[in-house]
Parts: sequence; structure tokens; C-alpha cells
Amino acid sequence: MRTIRFVVLLAALFTGCGRTSPAPATTSSAESRTPSPESRKYLLERVDDAAVVQLYADGFDALPLREKTLIWHLYQAALAGRDIFIDQKHRSALEMRGILDQIVAHPQGIDPATFSEIQRYTKYFWINNGPYNNLTARKFVLKTTPDAFAAAAKAAQAAGAAFATQNGESLDAMLARLQPMFFDPNVDPSVTTKAPPPGKDILTASANNLYAGGVTMNDVKGFTEKYGLNARLVKANGKLTEEVYKIDGRYSKQISQIVQHLQDAIPFATEPMQNALRALIQWYRTGDQSDREKFDIAWVADKASPVDTINGFIEVYLDPRGIKGSWEALVFSVDPEKTKTIKTIGDNAQWFEDHAPYDPKYRKPHVTGIVANAIDVIVEAGDSGPITPIGINLPNDDRIRKEYGSKSVSLSNVVEAYNKSTPGTMRGEFSWTPEEADRGAKFGPVADDLHTDMHEVIGHASGQLAAGFKGTPQQALKEHFSALEEGRADLVGLYFLADPKLVELGVIPAADQDNIVRAEYEGYTRNALVQLRRVREGTTIAEDHMRNRQMIIRWLMANTKAIQQQTRDGKTYLTMVDVKAFRDGVGQLLAEVQRIKSEGDYGGAAKLFDTYGVHFDPKLRDEILMRVDKLNLPAYSGFVMPKLTPVMGTDGKISDVTISYPQDLTTQMLEYDGIVKQ
Repeated sequence: MRTIRFVVLLAALFTGCGRTSPAPATTSSAESRTPSPESRKYLLERVDDAAVVQLYADGFDALPLREKTLIWHLYQAALAGRDIFIDQKHRSALEMRGILDQIVAHPQGIDPATFSEIQRYTKYFWINNGPYNNLTARKFVLKTTPDAFAAAAKAAQAAGAAFATQNGESLDAMLARLQPMFFDPNVDPSVTTKAPPPGKDILTASANNLYAGGVTMNDVKGFTEKYGLNARLVKANGKLTEEVYKIDGRYSKQISQIVQHLQDAIPFATEPMQNALRALIQWYRTGDQSDREKFDIAWVADKASPVDTINGFIEVYLDPRGIKGSWEALVFSVDPEKTKTIKTIGDNAQWFEDHAPYDPKYRKPHVTGIVANAIDVIVEAGDSGPITPIGINLPNDDRIRKEYGSKSVSLSNVVEAYNKSTPGTMRGEFSWTPEEADRGAKFGPVADDLHTDMHEVIGHASGQLAAGFKGTPQQALKEHFSALEEGRADLVGLYFLADPKLVELGVIPAADQDNIVRAEYEGYTRNALVQLRRVREGTTIAEDHMRNRQMIIRWLMANTKAIQQQTRDGKTYLTMVDVKAFRDGVGQLLAEVQRIKSEGDYGGAAKLFDTYGVHFDPKLRDEILMRVDKLNLPAYSGFVMPKLTPVMGTDGKISDVTISYPQDLTTQMLEYDGIVKQ
């Protein structure tokens, strides 16, 4: 599971067929090798409600050659799988991207106004890995005409663009076939739908490519999925079959390239990491759940390697059932200095588990092997990039967690880039008093970081299933699983943030704890209002992290006296007024959320989210939009990743790997896709 930070700008927590590796080009004039911290550019541009931000990895230059070489091969493995996730988002997404890439790379002769709109749409497509908004799951469309778009494509073709049409069809035929996806918001309108309209269920109302042939929820009843996480479920002639993601299966081309790069990485890895990489390769070869479990166990067992990777079919947010994994990859190095705080929390995980405010029968008697690190990300792809988490805890398999442990990481350089690229003007707009705003400015960043650490390390890793529970929480809780799990981890962090144990452990100074707690509780409360700005259409929240945060605050408002809704000058505010009531309420809610997960209580989860987490007042949302739009601030960020380039010695071996920073989304995306810009 992961923590996502959306650009809320206040003290609140937020947890394919082109070229498959970057061209070994020299650093362009638009790139910077290693700019000094004071001269760095973080915020590169705005694309609609998204910020484009450069990510820096300061520790890379100081790494020994062995680790640089290891990272280079893992970096190539990460980029080799990018197209998998884009195809998982929608069956036409790769074709759409191919058209857009070619037009953007060949602008000669295109009407300037039309080209500007195509550029905007393409950048938004790249950031979101397809034609759906990452936050709302809603489709976005081109704001030009089909005729103007076709004229642009033909001008690009005349300038040298090569369009990969199907079965010899003409460019006109291809554009006509894909026209509804580019222009009609009512065709496949939502990539993941957990509150479907009448007449549809969560699968038929969702446009993602995890299911094909019109699979419905009734179809999957009684069907045993051998490859739940890593297979597409297809209905043909009334029968269901699984298309397994593996070598010689679905995505074989991309997976074969990933495996080759992983094999190249093995000689440069530590022995524990070699074991994990070999196990990952075996899973990619067979697709079998038993091999996935062996990989998870081997990956968790690697507790000390200074370089690590996450690569595979992992998170289930895209699937409305919460079963099928999206492909993602991260490559990172451990920052020993920044790891101290998160490691301290991990080392004391058993104490936090023993003092959790839920029924002792749901507590783990032995918290096993939590590895916690602060990391510097080198590259993220698929479901983790360009939009990136700030914290991750894996594996997601509850049995593996219980028996073998888990690994948590805080993405330190991602958090730094967020902080350096975003102003704090929204905090003042939604704070009831200047004191609240000042407290958020001073203590909010440390409160956010600490909450993220606890969310990942002791949140996701906590609790156990009820005795005799059959199956998995994902299967039992279905569309509510991911939101419930994110809420559970958030509640753990909110509850223990106020515990004196953090002072005792030296994590925070005693003199600052009250201000840190207040800043986090106030910011978390404000966020229930501010996040509504991301849902510009409709009256329901789709994204799981947003659902969980809305649920927590609205539950506290209904069941405690911790929060007041107030108005002033026609503006609405949510204000945290009682720290003790807030924490006590969090403890009560955490006890119920843990019970729901431990028992697989689908009805309890549905009632909780239907009552508090899904629906909102559109008039309140419209008010928030007017206030926020005046500030002209982004809702979330997409990141431009560092670029690695190998330096070859006279013996044909890598003698160094250099790092540079493209500082341009278009340059990076076209290079990733193997396109040479004209």
C-alpha cells in the first residue's frame, strides 16, 4: 500500500510498445547535470490542475560504481515496463499516445492554436498515464475539433510522422475509430467506478483494461481466479479465462525486456538482493502465485541493501474489485541519515501494536521484521510515475506480512520536491484563525512527514485477521478495501502522533509535540474541504485516498465534538477545536475500521463509506472551487525523473553512470517513447 500526497498546500497528509529504455544521448542544453540546491528549478510548468516538478537525486553521484551500475540496469528494467500500465488503463491508450507523440514531435505546418491545445492535452495524458484524471478517474478530452485534430495529424505526417495504424487502415480511419476516446466525455467516461450508475455494476461501468468482453460482477461469482493479481479476466462465448501477465503470456514483449535488464543487474547486487531479483524473474516467467509469494519473502528478507527496486504488479487501486494489480517500478537508494526517524518507529513497532486502541484479538502478538528506510528515488514508472507516492509499505499480502514482515520507505527527495515546488497560500484561505495558519506553516511539514512515516511503518503493518477468516480482505471488502486500508493506516498515524511515546523515543521534542499534533489535526480537517476542488463534476468521490480522508473527518464531525463547521463572510470553514476529542474519536473509529478489515465485514465497510466517504454537497464543492481558483494553484504534481547515462570504457564495460535533470516533460516523455523531436 502507499501514501499519496496531492498538492493541497496546507498541513495535511496525502499517502507498451515504444522504446523501452532511454536513448544514451548526451546531456542537452535544456538539462542540468547537478545544479546547486540554491539554483535549482523545481516547478517547471503548469498543465491544467497539475504541476510539473523536477525530481533531484543528490546522493547518486557519491555512490560507488558497482551501485551506480546496478541502478542503471534496474532503471532500464523500470522503463521497459511503462507501456504495460498505460495499456491497463484503457485498451486504446497506447494507440492514442502514439498519435499524440507523433504530432507533438512533428509540429511543422500545424495551426498554432490547434497545436497548443494538442500540447496541453498530450502533457496531461503523459502525466496521468492515459486519458483519465488520476484523482477523479474521469476522462478528459481534447478541446478542439476532430477536423482540426485530423489536419494536425496529416501535417505531422507530411513532416515525417509515422502513425502505427492497424491492419493497413488509413490515418483517417484510425482517427475516426479513436475519435470518441479523444473527444466524447460520455464514451468510457470513468476508468474506475466504485459507485456505478443504475443498470451497471462496478466492472461494466469502469473503462480500464483489466477486464474484457463485458465481464460483470455476477460473472466472477463462483469463478476461481488462479492469477488474481497478475492476469486480465476475459469473457468469450460465455466463459471466463485468465490472460496471465508473464513471459509467453500477456505483455510478454515488455516482460521479457524487464527480465533481461533484471538479469543484467544481478552481478552488481548484494547476495540478498540477488535472491530477490532471481525470485522476481521466476514470477515473471511463470506468473504463479506461489512464485509471487517466494519473491515477496525474498524481497522482505533483503533488509540492508543500499540500493533496492520495486517492480511488478502490485497495487489494486485501478481495479474496482481491489483484486488486480497495476504494473509499477521504482529504483532507489537508501539515505542513512534521513532513515533514523523512520527506523526508530519501525524498531518499536511492537510497542505501538500492543497499545493500539482496537480489540486485542486483532493485534499481532509478534510484529515481524519491519524494515523502514528513507530513500532517494532515481526513477518511477507505471503506476508510480510521473505521479508518485510519498510513502510505500509492501508487500500487500497479509500472510507474508504476519509471517515474514514488511518494508516501508519514505520517498525523501519526492517530499522535498513537493515542499520546494509549492507555495502555502491555500493554508491561509482555509484556516479559521491566523494562529492556525502560522502553526501549519511552522509545524506542518514535520507533522506531515511524521504522519507519513507512521502511516507506512506501523499503519499498514499493523493488525491481524480474525481467527478462522477465510480468503483475503481484498476479496471480502471488494471496492471498499483500498479506501478502508488507507483509512486504517491514516488513523494509526493520527492516533499515535499524540502519544508521549514519540517524545520518549526522541522522535520529536516534548516542547513541540502539542503544536505538531495540532498542526496535523487542523490540516487533516481542512483537507476535507480543500480536496473537493479535485472533483469538479458529479457528487461522489472516486479516489481511495480521498474517500478515506473524507470518511474520517465526516465521521468525527458526526460522532464527536472535535470539529466545528463555521461560516464567515459567506465562506465555509472546518475547524479542529478539541485535540483530546479528535484523538479519542480517532481511536474509536480505528477500532471499528480494524474490526471491519479483520472480519472482512463488507456491509460494515459499505455503510461507513456510503455514509461518510463517498457523497458530498455540490454547493459546498462549488464554493471551494471559487475560492481555490482565485489562488491559481495546482491540485497535484507529475514529476520529471532524473536521467541516467552510462559512460563506456575502452573495454566495452561501464566505467561510470552520470545523472542529469531534463527539466522538461516533453523531452523526457518523447525520449522514453523512442521518438526523436523534429
